Amino acid sequence: MALFFPFLALSGSATTTKSILSIDKVGAASLTEQIDPIEGVPFNMPQFKRPVFPQLTVNIINKGATEIEPITTIINQAITEVSKQGGGAVIIPKGKWKSGRIILKSNVNLHLAEGAELEFPGTAEEYLPPVFTRHEGIEVMGPGSFIYADGEDNIAITGKGVIYGPPMNAEIRQRPNGNTVVENDITFNMPIEQRITDGMNGRTFYRPKTIAPINCTNVFIEGIRMERSTFWNVCPIYCENVIIRGITVNSIDVPSGDGIDIESCKNVLIEYCTLNCGDDCFTLKAGRAEDGLRVGKATENVVIRYSLAKEGHGGITCGSETAGGIKNIYLHDCVFDGTQVGIRFKTRRSRGGGVNDILYERIRMTNVGEAFKWDLLGSAKYVGKLAERYPPRPINKLTPIIKNIHIRDFIVESAEQVLNINAIPEVPCSNVLIENGQINSKRLIGAINDVDGFTIRDVDITCSEDNQINILDSRNILFEDVNFMVPTGKVITNIKGEASKNIIYRQKEEKIECKNKQSIKVDLLSQM
Repeated sequence: MALFFPFLALSGSATTTKSILSIDKVGAASLTEQIDPIEGVPFNMPQFKRPVFPQLTVNIINKGATEIEPITTIINQAITEVSKQGGGAVIIPKGKWKSGRIILKSNVNLHLAEGAELEFPGTAEEYLPPVFTRHEGIEVMGPGSFIYADGEDNIAITGKGVIYGPPMNAEIRQRPNGNTVVENDITFNMPIEQRITDGMNGRTFYRPKTIAPINCTNVFIEGIRMERSTFWNVCPIYCENVIIRGITVNSIDVPSGDGIDIESCKNVLIEYCTLNCGDDCFTLKAGRAEDGLRVGKATENVVIRYSLAKEGHGGITCGSETAGGIKNIYLHDCVFDGTQVGIRFKTRRSRGGGVNDILYERIRMTNVGEAFKWDLLGSAKYVGKLAERYPPRPINKLTPIIKNIHIRDFIVESAEQVLNINAIPEVPCSNVLIENGQINSKRLIGAINDVDGFTIRDVDITCSEDNQINILDSRNILFEDVNFMVPTGKVITNIKGEASKNIIYRQKEEKIECKNKQSIKVDLLSQM
C-alpha cells in the first residue's frame, strides 16, 4: 500500500523534544496491564488484545514434577494434555527447575510464576531430535530453541519467572557456532531434511535460541526475564500476530546474544521491553541470500514502543538478513542507553531483498557510540571481496536496496559520533530524512558514502572535538536549518568522488567551508 513517502517534501515536525520520554518511563519496569491502542502508524496494522485462554490450569507439581529431576517429559506431557482438552495454562511454580526442550501447543499459556527459575541443558545431545528452524536466515534441522513451537495457534509464555541458559562453561558454548558463515555451511540446493545441524557424528552445530516459535499465529510473550542465553533470545520465525511485552533480556556476555529478533513475521507489537545484550537489541530480519529469496517472506508491519535498549551493538537494527524484505516498521517513544549504535541498518551485497518504509520518532539516546549508522558492505571476514567498495558489482537478485527511511523528533544526549553511512556504490542508499532533533557528540559525520537523497533538517548539532563532514560519491544531499556548534565555529566539508553533486546547505548563518574542488551550494535562510 502507499505509505508516507516521498517524505522529503514534508515540513518539520511540530513535536518538541520535551515530549520525548525519559528512561524511567520506558522498559519492563513501566509495563502496563492493558495493551493501549496502536495510533499514528503509517501502514495498516491490526489492534492487539490480550489473548484469552480457557480456565483449565495444570501445575506441574501435581503431575509429579520435582526440583531434583529434569521436568522435560512431565511439562511436555502436561502441555499436550491441556492443548487436547481445548487449552488453558500450564504452571511452573516457584522453585529451581531443569528442563530440556519444551514444545508449546495451541491454546496453551506456559506460565512461569514469580520465583520460578527454569534452566536449560548444556550438551548438544539434550537437544535431539533436531527440529525445523532457521539459523541466521537459513532453514535447517537443528537444536531449535529452549522453548519451541511449530505450526501452533494461540500460544503464550507469561509470568515473572526467569529462563536461564546453561552455565557459561557448558559444552555447547565451547562448540563453534557453525563452521564459517551459514550460507557457506549449508549448500543452497540441499533439501531441508538433509540440512541436519545437531552436532552429532561430526555434523555442524548451531546453538539453540531461547524462544523461537516457527509458523505460528497469535503468539504472546509477556513479563519473563531471560539470562545467559546461548544465542538469540526471542526469535519468532514465519509468525503472524505476535505480541512481546514487558520482557527483560540480559545476555551481555553471550556472543550473538541478540535480544529480540523478528524474522519474516507479519503484524508484530513489541512494547515495554528492556534489553541488555551481547549483540543487537531490537532486530528485524528476513532471511539470508538464496535461501531467504527462495522462502520470500518479509518482516512487515512491526510496531516497537515504550522500550529500552541498554548495552548492545545496536538499539534498533534492520538486517543484516534482508532477503525477504524488511518494511513497514514504526518505532516510537524508546530510549537507547549505552548501545554501540543507536539506529542501525545492516546488509551485504550477497544478502538480497532490502529495507524500506521505516519511521522512527520520539527517541532518546544516551552514551551511544554512533547515533546513526548504515553498514551495508560488511567485512571481508564474512563476505570476502564483496566487502570492498570498488569495483561496483553487477546488480542482480542478491543486491539489497535500502531506501525510504524517516527519523524524527529525537534527542541524542551523548554520542561518540553523529553519523556514518557506508552504502553500496551500485545501489546507493536513498530517500533518507532525519529531522527535528538535538545531538551532542564528540565527532561529527565520519562518512556519507554512496548515497542519493539524504536530508538533515531542523537539527541542532553540538560537537566537542570535530567539525568534519566527509562525503564520497554522494548526491542530492541537503542540510536545511541545521545549527552546527563545532570547534572553530565552521564546518569543514570534505567532498570526494566524481558522483558527488548537488550538496546544499540552507542555513541561517554562513558556517560552511569546502576543502575540495567540488562545489557546495550555501543558501542563507535569512535571504530566502
